[in-house]
Amino acid sequence: MARPAIWLISGAPGAGKSTVSDALCRRFRLAVHIPVDDIRDWVRSGFASPVEWTNETGRQFALARRGAARIATDYADAGFDVMVDDVIRESDLNQYTDYLGKTELRKVLLNPSLETVLARNAAPGRKPFDSSILEAACRGLHPLLLAENTTDSEEDPGAARAPSPGQDPRL
Repeated sequence: MARPAIWLISGAPGAGKSTVSDALCRRFRLAVHIPVDDIRDWVRSGFASPVEWTNETGRQFALARRGAARIATDYADAGFDVMVDDVIRESDLNQYTDYLGKTELRKVLLNPSLETVLARNAAPGRKPFDSSILEAACRGLHPLLLAENTTDSEEDPGAARAPSPGQDPRL
């Protein structure tokens, strides 16, 4: 049996990372979903908001990603496929890869239209805060993530594809 993989599901806020992660988890016998935002929310004093990026914000994201990678590796070692959802730039991938050991990392970029992302974030009740603060970030991140993370599967035979319903997810 193949070793479980760690799937890194990325995209701008509102792209559907949590929805896709949850759906992908249901395709495996053993699976866990690790939202990096949830790990960041563990900070009870001194939380650094990503709205106004500072060195401390970057440090807290790096800590959360390192923690997510270690948790993901522990679960993968126990036989679980792992879905980590995060807004991650290609230049920050080492915040995961340096801590994954031998576990395969499968990157997935969700890239709905900017209009879709903005509409999803603006929907009432989707976020526990005023989601209008996400608009500027989405407008900047949307093209940046696409430019940095898009691979042509012809050139990258390791590009990840989610398994189809009924398909063995290890294929």
